[in-house]
Amino acid sequence: MRNVQPKASHYVGGAYADDTAGAAIDVTYAATGEKVARLHAATPAIVEQALAAAEAARREWAALPGVERGRVLRRAADLLRERNRELSEIETIDTGKPLQETLVADAASAADALEWFGGIAAAVRGEHVQLGSDWAYTIREPLGVCVGIGAWNYPTQIAAWKAAPALACGNTMVFKPSEETPLCALKLAEILTEAGAPAGVFNVVQGRGDVGAALITDPRVAKVSLTGSVPTGRKVYAAAAEGMRHVTMELGGKSPMLVFDDADIDAAVGGAILGNFYSSGQICSNGTRVFVQSGIKEAFLERLTERLQGVVMGDPLDEAVNFGPLVSEAQLQKVLGHIEAGVAEGATLVTGGKRVQRDGWYVEPTVFADVADGMSIAREEIFGPVASVLTFEDEAEGIARANATSFGLAAGVFTADLARAHRVAAAFEAGTCWINTYNLTPVEIGFGGSKQSGIGRENGLGAIEHFSQLKTVYVGMGGVDAPY
Repeated sequence: MRNVQPKASHYVGGAYADDTAGAAIDVTYAATGEKVARLHAATPAIVEQALAAAEAARREWAALPGVERGRVLRRAADLLRERNRELSEIETIDTGKPLQETLVADAASAADALEWFGGIAAAVRGEHVQLGSDWAYTIREPLGVCVGIGAWNYPTQIAAWKAAPALACGNTMVFKPSEETPLCALKLAEILTEAGAPAGVFNVVQGRGDVGAALITDPRVAKVSLTGSVPTGRKVYAAAAEGMRHVTMELGGKSPMLVFDDADIDAAVGGAILGNFYSSGQICSNGTRVFVQSGIKEAFLERLTERLQGVVMGDPLDEAVNFGPLVSEAQLQKVLGHIEAGVAEGATLVTGGKRVQRDGWYVEPTVFADVADGMSIAREEIFGPVASVLTFEDEAEGIARANATSFGLAAGVFTADLARAHRVAAAFEAGTCWINTYNLTPVEIGFGGSKQSGIGRENGLGAIEHFSQLKTVYVGMGGVDAPY
C-alpha cells in the first residue's frame, strides 16, 4: 500500500504547516481498519495563520487579469490529470471507495472543474446599460476570503468544486476537509501552488466542528460554502448569518426516482444502481426512493436482484473490485440501524441487509420492497447501500408522493414518453433532475438543491453568481435635477 502520511497536517500560505498540540486525527483504511496516517486538528494559531494568509493574498490575486488566474487553474488541472493514479490511490485509501471508481470520478472530476472555471475566468464581467444620455455599468467583484467545508464522500472533487469558481472570480479560500478524509485536499493545495497560485490563495486546515466554527464566524470571512448534512447545514447557515455572510449549502437528500411502465427496464435498473450503490451508497443526490409503476414492479425487482450479482467486493485497491466498504464503523452502524428499522416496520427485504463477514466496514447491497411513504427508510437519509422500492399507479400520484418530502436535492424519471418525462421533471420539487439517467454531474451544469437540501449552486455559470457580487456605477452626463 502507498505511504499516505502527509508532510504535515495543514497547508497554509503556500507551504505545509503543523502544530502537534492539536487533537489527533487518525486516517483509517476502511477495508481493513488499519491506521495509515495521523494528522492533527488545527489549533487557534493555525486557524489564524490560514485566515491571515488568505486575507493577505486576496487583493493581489483579485487584481490579476482573469486570464492569468485561469491559467493557474488550467495548469493545476493538467497536473491533477498527470498524477491521477497517485491521487486516486490516496483517495481510495482515504475513503475506502474502489480504485476502479476513484480513477474516473474523483481527481478527474476535480481537474474538469479547474479546467472549466479556468477557461471562463477571463469572461467574468459586468455590463453596460444606456440610460438616455446617462449610462451605467456593473462590475463583477470577488467576495473576498471564502471558507469551504467538505464532506467525506468525494474529498478531492468537493475541494475543487468549491475552489475552482472561488479562485476564478478572484477570491481566496480556506478549506476544511472532513476529519474522516483529510488527505487529498492537501494534495490539491500543493498542486495549486506548483501551478502558480500565490501563497495564501488556497489554504487547507484540518479539524472537527470547532475548527469549522472558528472559520465561519471570523469577521474576515465573506462567504461559506458547505457540503454536508442538513443538521450541519442549519448550524453553519445560522452562524454565517450572524455576519451576513454569503452562503452555498449543498446538503442531504432523500431523492425520488420514478420508473414508468414504458421505461427501458435495464436502463432504469442501471439508474437505480448508480443512484443507490455507487460509492456504497454514500452520495447525497442518490435516488433512494425508487417509485416503480405497479405493473412492472416484479420485473424491476427481479432484474435489479440479478444485476446486483455483479457486485465484486474486496480490497478497494484492486481494480477488479467495484463495491467497497463504508467510510467508518460509525457509518456502518448507522446504516445497519436503518436496515433493522426497515425490517421492523414491515418492509420486504428482497436482498442484502447484513454486515459482510470480513475485515473492514462492508454492508451488503440492500433492497427493500413494499415500502410505505411513512417508513423511516423512506423518510430519512441513510447514506449507505440501501434502496427502498415503492409502487405507484399513475403520473399524478407518482409526482405527489415524490414531492412529499422536506428534501429537494435531486430527482429522476425513466420513461419512453418524452413529453411525460419533461412534464415530470418540471413538476419535481428538486434542484437537480435527470431524465432516463441518474447521478451524472458534469461541471458544465449547475448542481444543488431546494427546500431543506440547500441554497445556491455549484458548477456551471450559476456558481460565478455565488462567488462574486455586482457593483453598479451610474454615470450622469448632464446636470443634476434637485427639488431645492
